[in-house]
Amino acid sequence: MRAPLILALALAATPAQAQVTRLPREVLDVIPPESRVEGRPGAMRIAEARCRPGGLPGVRQRIVDVAAGEWGVFGFQTVDATQVQTRVLPEGVVAAAANPRLAAPRQARPLSRIGRWESDPATYAVVAGYWSATPDGPDVLARQNRQWRDGDGELNWVEPWSAAFVSWAMCESGLDTPGLFRRDVSHRVYVDQAIRAADGEEPGAAYEAHDPGERPLLPGDLLCNSRGRWRYATVEDRRPDVGDYAAMHCDVVVRVFDDRVAVIGGNVIQGVTLTLIPLTGEGSAHPRPVGAEDLAGARTLFAHLVLRSDPVAGDALDRTPTVRALSAP
Repeated sequence: MRAPLILALALAATPAQAQVTRLPREVLDVIPPESRVEGRPGAMRIAEARCRPGGLPGVRQRIVDVAAGEWGVFGFQTVDATQVQTRVLPEGVVAAAANPRLAAPRQARPLSRIGRWESDPATYAVVAGYWSATPDGPDVLARQNRQWRDGDGELNWVEPWSAAFVSWAMCESGLDTPGLFRRDVSHRVYVDQAIRAADGEEPGAAYEAHDPGERPLLPGDLLCNSRGRWRYATVEDRRPDVGDYAAMHCDVVVRVFDDRVAVIGGNVIQGVTLTLIPLTGEGSAHPRPVGAEDLAGARTLFAHLVLRSDPVAGDALDRTPTVRALSAP
């Protein structure tokens, strides 16, 4: 399946047709994140923090299945960072594709806006469930409860939840121990674990860190960039700072094409979003995401976290229950 066809499937879903509600457990065996919390906003608490057991065997496809399911729950929000264009979508919706020169995908406008945002009360328990998979989740939820009690109207989350989304996805996929994956509210914790794994210091870790282009991109891997005042271009740039705080963002690789890669991440334009990133083969052993050295102002993905599990085909997204449901009659 080519990238335009995946986009066509997602963008053809009108507000009435978008998944939004979860696929049944017999179709996609995921324990909903919202079932991990209980109580109303303002008095919500974490009721379940344990992870699904499983380990590394078969985990690649599982990670893609889980991430794609949440993409569907948030309405298939999609950003195409490979081109600049304006298109007319079904139901008369007009939106622009993302400019690849944008420094961060959170600044982009989506191709589709048919689902939910983090400020939608319907997503409160979903995002809270992502926090449940992190050690600091109860503290974050306590602060969020205070904001819900003291605020007026729709409110965003008090903390960025992209690392919580990745942590929950790994938790639900079977990476259930810190030795496999250090779930945290900050991406840098598991990025640093992957760096130590690449250096032989954490042989049991599920991921090891490499510069983009050193290893083939595969579904289930992670791509990470630094943010704010941190300007990492390579894993080596991060090594002296391992253990120190740094603002980052990571997405899950779900589909690899010849000229682009599809990733899914949380807290991207206030939802779980699929982003298409252009690839280049210049100056590296394998195709790598386009960075600032290739295109002025582009987001540089400094770390490719390679999953230490059996490979799967690049079209893993096509075989998820979520995408299959999009194309079902």
